[in-house]
Amino acid sequence: MAKEEGYRSRAAYKLKQMDERFHFFRGARYVLDIGAAPGGWLQVVSEAVGEDGLVVGVDLRPIEYLELGNVETIVGDILDEEIMDEIRELLPGSVDVVLSDLSPNISGVWDVDQFRQIDLATMALKVSQALLRRDGWFVVKVFMGSEYEAYLKEVKAAYRKVNIVKPMASRKGSAEVYLVARYLRRRRRAR
Repeated sequence: MAKEEGYRSRAAYKLKQMDERFHFFRGARYVLDIGAAPGGWLQVVSEAVGEDGLVVGVDLRPIEYLELGNVETIVGDILDEEIMDEIRELLPGSVDVVLSDLSPNISGVWDVDQFRQIDLATMALKVSQALLRRDGWFVVKVFMGSEYEAYLKEVKAAYRKVNIVKPMASRKGSAEVYLVARYLRRRRRAR
């Protein structure tokens, strides 16, 4: 179905289903997509923010050119300060939505894969805290497993509202869920 409708991945439907429920793209102009390859989410967001919006996609792998005027892509590691500077140059101020569909290279050893995925999700959380506006949305993929509860607690400490979602487009046997968070909590100032 994704190919028939011109999307690069079926993950596009996961994002569409979550947005239908939470409407995180309503009024959004600036969106950051971390782990954006192959570009299916970029296509969905491009449609949602329209010509006046801007979507920045970052991935370690190059993203094949999308003929979309409101999409910019960056090849690199989100933890690299130069990449963060490049993102800040493209996006004017705080962003409305931070998306992360990051997944590690699957090794087949579940505990290792789950730990690596939670590590990526933790990185995405830090990026969201640095770039997201206070009432913005953070949508992140998480693998269920031994590290899940601790990560969920971290997200709840950072955001006032957190929902756990398994989109219909996710495979039934998949251990992935998405956290849809909103309203960054104020950071306490150092004394």
